[in-house]
Amino acid sequence: MGEFASRAAGDFDFRDILYHKGDMTARITLNRPEAYNAYRTGTLRELITAFEDASNDDQVGVIVYTGAGDKAFCTGGDVKEYAELYTRRPRDYWKYMGLFSRYIESILHSGKVTIARINGMAVGGGNESQLACDLAVMADDAYIAQVGTSVGSVAAGGATQWLSIHVGDRRAREMLFLNPRIRAQQALEWGLVNRVAPREKLDEEVQKLVDGCLDKFSECTRYTKQQLNYWKESAWYATIGHARDWLSTHFTSLEPYEGMQAFVEKRKADYRGLRRRAAEGGSSEFLWGPYTQSCGACGAKGIPEGFTFCGACGGALGKRHGA
Repeated sequence: MGEFASRAAGDFDFRDILYHKGDMTARITLNRPEAYNAYRTGTLRELITAFEDASNDDQVGVIVYTGAGDKAFCTGGDVKEYAELYTRRPRDYWKYMGLFSRYIESILHSGKVTIARINGMAVGGGNESQLACDLAVMADDAYIAQVGTSVGSVAAGGATQWLSIHVGDRRAREMLFLNPRIRAQQALEWGLVNRVAPREKLDEEVQKLVDGCLDKFSECTRYTKQQLNYWKESAWYATIGHARDWLSTHFTSLEPYEGMQAFVEKRKADYRGLRRRAAEGGSSEFLWGPYTQSCGACGAKGIPEGFTFCGACGGALGKRHGA
């Protein structure tokens, strides 16, 4: 069978996902229901491995992608991980975004029809994940949403690139600026998904698509997918490198800090407070103001403008210029 011999799904030691192969179908399931199937860094590595394995397996004709449980398909990146790791080391977020790009591309380039089984909310990167798939079936009580501008980020992992292709420019702007919840019937009407089904018939509806795809020629299907990917790939590759750099740089600023701390603390972010800071001539970029002060007592430099005492020696600083 050569270098690309089929491997049993059980050969993989996955921690965050479930992987099953049978009846010419690979089923990849995000298995973090306690975190609403948010993916962390290790999850992305496992997903890449699973999608690449399914792509190279001649015994697989269709890939079904879903989430464990009945509450969430996927809610994107794990914000707690972002707050703990990447706001502290923004340079590592650049590395994370490289991994995320490989994950999305493993879906786009799988060469197999990929069906998103949307069993619950698909939020943020969860919606971007289902947009990367070829087809989507949604439970009638689920919803889709983008949350970037609510949590201090930008949905540039597929949403800014692809939503306008699916739903049109005005609707894309509404989703990305205002972050509303798009219920299943509206998602169907807007073209975000192909079919909506009652929860008890979700698997039946998915299987109809699986069977329909398997009853077609595989090489013709693969090349049809490649052709259809033209607009998605054009938008993706024209923007993702820039997004990767900008997002990692932006992690050094106040917006992601405030947005993600608010999420972790389960409170509303102080959106207007940051706007007032800027309007009143203060800093909306730094938590305690720009690093403009020096200490006359010990010579420390780069002390935030909002500090009244030196963080190195504790000595009183000069006149406070405002936060």
